Amino acid sequence: MSDSGSFPGYNQFLEMVKTTLAKVIRSSDKVPQHVAFIMDGNRRFAKKNNMEVNEGHNAGFESMCRILELCYESGMKVATVFAFSIENFKRSTFEVNWLMELAKDKIKQISQHGELAEQYGIKVQIIGDRSLLPADVLKEVELAEEITMNNSRAVLNICFPYTGREEIVHSIQGIMKETAMGEIDYRDIDEQTIEDHLYTQGQPPVELLIRTSGVTRLSDFLLWQLSNRGCTIELVDCLWPEFTPFSMLKILIKFAFKKTYSPSNEEDDELKKKK
Repeated sequence: MSDSGSFPGYNQFLEMVKTTLAKVIRSSDKVPQHVAFIMDGNRRFAKKNNMEVNEGHNAGFESMCRILELCYESGMKVATVFAFSIENFKRSTFEVNWLMELAKDKIKQISQHGELAEQYGIKVQIIGDRSLLPADVLKEVELAEEITMNNSRAVLNICFPYTGREEIVHSIQGIMKETAMGEIDYRDIDEQTIEDHLYTQGQPPVELLIRTSGVTRLSDFLLWQLSNRGCTIELVDCLWPEFTPFSMLKILIKFAFKKTYSPSNEEDDELKKKK
């Protein structure tokens, strides 16, 4: 039996359906403004398909680009992707060096003329402990940010290298420094002060987290941001390269029609019960 993708016009039809659904979601008032991704499963995808590990990571990058295109077409303003954990430095030297080269090439590809950042007006921000990056990779990171700094339609946060605990420490260190300089009174320090010193400062709260591969843990990702009680977490039982735009569309449609949690409404209900 012929593969459905071989029928004339099949892929064009799917693209038309995807674009139409993205427009429908965009026209609603339930578009998540900040979506985060734990893109898990590239290495397992390679093993499953008898590929080299680098082929699995390349497939993961292509999947990321397709998903981000859909998200921005649907009206999302900020995407945050977990590209490389600080813990990944514990992997073999060969794999770490290869991942650094891959990141350097892909960051360049995203930000260069005619690519994703220019097409969707995306400001690229690399967040994490940059002191751990090799000089040549850091140079590419800074260039990507410089090229896209004036883009204002959307934001792409690439967490590289990153952990949520390091981000919180970074925030506290910034607060301590400003307190020592007399710029902050320690009595005024509260949750908002910490948020104002996170890497994601000034951005909309994370409304939706998607993790692939069926794993049920956060892996030290956006620990502060995901504590927001209004954040929806979707755990998807497929490997990241297998996660398609239509998989994403189903989640966005589900998000658009879900009953939104409202702390004020819940408090009102409790008061009514007491009366």
